Amino acid sequence: MQFYARARNFYRDVPASEEGMMGDFSDLSNTDIESSREFLRKFIGGPGKAGTGFALDCGSGIGRVSKHVLLHMVNNIELVDMTEPFLEEAQNYLEDVAERVETLYCYCLQDFTPPARKYDVIWMQWVSGYLTDKDLLEFLLRCKNGLKDNGIIILKDNVGREGCRLDPMDSSVIRDIHILRSIIEKTGMSIIAEERQPGFPELCVPIWMFAIQ
Repeated sequence: MQFYARARNFYRDVPASEEGMMGDFSDLSNTDIESSREFLRKFIGGPGKAGTGFALDCGSGIGRVSKHVLLHMVNNIELVDMTEPFLEEAQNYLEDVAERVETLYCYCLQDFTPPARKYDVIWMQWVSGYLTDKDLLEFLLRCKNGLKDNGIIILKDNVGREGCRLDPMDSSVIRDIHILRSIIEKTGMSIIAEERQPGFPELCVPIWMFAIQ
């Protein structure tokens, strides 16, 4: 409970802006967005691939990924985030594409169950580390149930070089790639592709993208 309470307290002081979402790395936002678009494009919109009808943005913040990635490829989206001011700002930040947002869910992911068989794409970026191993596994299982046929989960997050490290500032965990793979495999889903985020400075914790189906 303390693990989750510390994260909620941390985000109460984070501004509802693009700079707030990116922390000290706002100048890398475009690099992140371009890589995310290229990665997602491989798995949607063709025979045997995920459809382009509906996406869920998990830990969405103000909707940075929704605006710059998902809504370039998917018709409609829903956002889920635990911080109400972020969701309130999303309606301004998304501007002319806000009408394509069906629902804003104010929930912590450990308490959220996606509607069954609704989504072609479920996107989780920089949010898996805010869940314990047990809660991440259970949330991925609920997401599995939320996917349409051929639907896909994209998990993008910081990945440690070895073991598991707690960041006491925002109460998040950085897992190494073996731990993440192990949790994903326990869901019965498969990692169909994984790719390291290019273009970030070497001093940054490595960021990886996983396509899960």
